[in-house]
Amino acid sequence: MGNKSIIKKILLGLSAVGPGLFLIGYNIGTGSVTTMAKTGAEFGMGLFWAVVLSCIFTYILMVAYGKVTLVTGRTALFNFKQEFKWGWILSLYIILVLIIGELLALMGVMGIVADLVQEGVRLAYNGVVIHRAWIILFFAVILVFFLWFGRYKAFEKVLTVLVILMGLSFMVVFFMVRPDISDILSGMVPSIPDTPGALGLIAAITGTTCSAAVFVIRSTVVAEKGWGINDLKKEKTDAFVSAFMMLFLSGIIMAVAAGTLHISGMKLDDTVEMISLFEPLGGKLAAFVLIIGITGAGLSTIFPIVLIAPWLLADYRGTPRNIHSKSSRVLILGAMVFAFGTVFLEERPPALMVFSQAFQACILPAVAVPMFMLINKQKLMGSNKASVKLNIGLVAVILFSLLTTWFAITEFI
Repeated sequence: MGNKSIIKKILLGLSAVGPGLFLIGYNIGTGSVTTMAKTGAEFGMGLFWAVVLSCIFTYILMVAYGKVTLVTGRTALFNFKQEFKWGWILSLYIILVLIIGELLALMGVMGIVADLVQEGVRLAYNGVVIHRAWIILFFAVILVFFLWFGRYKAFEKVLTVLVILMGLSFMVVFFMVRPDISDILSGMVPSIPDTPGALGLIAAITGTTCSAAVFVIRSTVVAEKGWGINDLKKEKTDAFVSAFMMLFLSGIIMAVAAGTLHISGMKLDDTVEMISLFEPLGGKLAAFVLIIGITGAGLSTIFPIVLIAPWLLADYRGTPRNIHSKSSRVLILGAMVFAFGTVFLEERPPALMVFSQAFQACILPAVAVPMFMLINKQKLMGSNKASVKLNIGLVAVILFSLLTTWFAITEFI
């Protein structure tokens, strides 16, 4: 009886953080793993402060977006369109740049998945090499099938297990590597290494953790959850769980990379070098665990990436999401074409992935500034206007977003 009661409490707890769990699955994917691993490989724990700040600011923006949605009952882009004079231009700009950013990420994710599966086949079948284009085609057909016939939730359960397996594997390696706690603490002190690529990685950390897409999508997910103004406390708890889990998992991945790749002098320029992350586990089994886990994480990330265009348009129109409509299916098929982009580009998938995450950082001011204005609008929010504490947090987010945007642009130039 006691066990049943504990299980019931756990399930109730998980149901209370629905949107948060969804967004963890979206955020902690191949992009996050690649960015954190590359940062750990090149700088050890030296840029951990950027992860901590990004997760704090993610929590603040999640709370703000959720609160406005709970009070108004409307999603983010629809609110921008309705409440600002030129709001429709702002909303369309956000839609456009988010779609461009996600399509860049799609090319990087599929490239990394294809490279790892190719290496897995080579290890399993004594040197047999399958071209990356065939591997991408195989996964693209499966993904389109599940989206076309509405079997996404069944597939998501399998992918969730794979992502959990990867997360647990990183935790096991973390305890095997046993990174120095003083290194982790020293990495929380802000400093910028005078090394090429450092600014780009700080922007990429911000883009993959404090992702503009997450906040816009969050408003839709919160609305679909059916929460109302009385669920403000629940919404804050949900945001905290989501942000904390992002910090926890990102920190572990960075620490594992610092304890394996960094001390070996590897910089993670090639996808297959990621297998060295699990070297402490040893043997082919370790390689297969990483390959399966990151492939699962990649595929689970691709779902929201290819769905972002129909989701954002539904948000803009203020209509329910319907992935089976004709327009949604056209947009999904159009997005999947970009999955093959990495076959034709000279850029290696890890570099493309980091670039796409840094590009996402450039979008952050466009979603932070309007939300600051919206949540302080007396006519819209009434007594639920932002508190002084939340306003201080939002101003800090805006300043940080402008700084990381400047980092990203400097790196691109």
